[in-house]
Amino acid sequence: MTKKSAILLLSCPDKKGVVASIAGFIYQHGGNILHADEHSDVDSGIFLMRVEFDPAEFDIPLNHFARPFTPIAAPFEMQWRLAQSDYRPRMAILVSKYDHCLVDLLYRHQSGELTCEIPCILSNHPDSQAIADFYRIPFFLVPVEKENKEVAERQIRARLERYNIDFIVLARYMQILSDEMVHAYPGRIINIHHSFLPAFVGSKPYHQAFTRGVKLIGATSHYVTEVLDDGPIIEQDVVRVSHRDSIEDLIQKGRDLEKVVLSRAVRWHIENRVLVYGNKTVVFE
Repeated sequence: MTKKSAILLLSCPDKKGVVASIAGFIYQHGGNILHADEHSDVDSGIFLMRVEFDPAEFDIPLNHFARPFTPIAAPFEMQWRLAQSDYRPRMAILVSKYDHCLVDLLYRHQSGELTCEIPCILSNHPDSQAIADFYRIPFFLVPVEKENKEVAERQIRARLERYNIDFIVLARYMQILSDEMVHAYPGRIINIHHSFLPAFVGSKPYHQAFTRGVKLIGATSHYVTEVLDDGPIIEQDVVRVSHRDSIEDLIQKGRDLEKVVLSRAVRWHIENRVLVYGNKTVVFE
């Protein structure tokens, strides 16, 4: 079994002494640092860090971490949070008709690669009901029409709240979420877009790529913001195409990329490896 660890993620203005202060605090209270990764963004002057430590002999209960750590964090203007490796976040999956990303996520979850709980799957189409049943995950059909979008989204929100969802994955969910929905889960909605953003935003990127005659197509997983396909990017990948490929070939090649790119992003989010600053991310290995 993997040893339980505590994970401290932080960002602050880049100043001298940040690393020493954090390491000293953990050492003084009996913690043992297992991994430490850091990044300084020169342009923005922001320092970001992920510290994973063994809390077995830590003399502060982790749920009381904030009180003694605040005097350390305040002088550096730190924004921080503490996570625990044994916590399994609760992930909801939203999907439309294309099920390749959904199937991949469910398989990786069943095999233990994604250490989270999946309390529910929601869709605006009935097509994925059988897949959800196979994996014994509750499936909820919420049809979305132009005239009932607000009603449908309220139904989705109610399900998410009922199941105490920590974060949401849009596994080719082909509906645009409202600003209200995005604000309810800031930095906690992960989307897969079937192009190498910022190229070819919108609903038919493979058709745009085919028309443009590109030699590479890609997939992008990103956090959702109010601006369509413009949120902080977590992961991307590409595959080569040629003049011999039809639109259908591009779609097929792209689907293989989409599920891999999405699963990586989801796993890194679950493992608390992603820090967002501005419209960028740092993904710590």
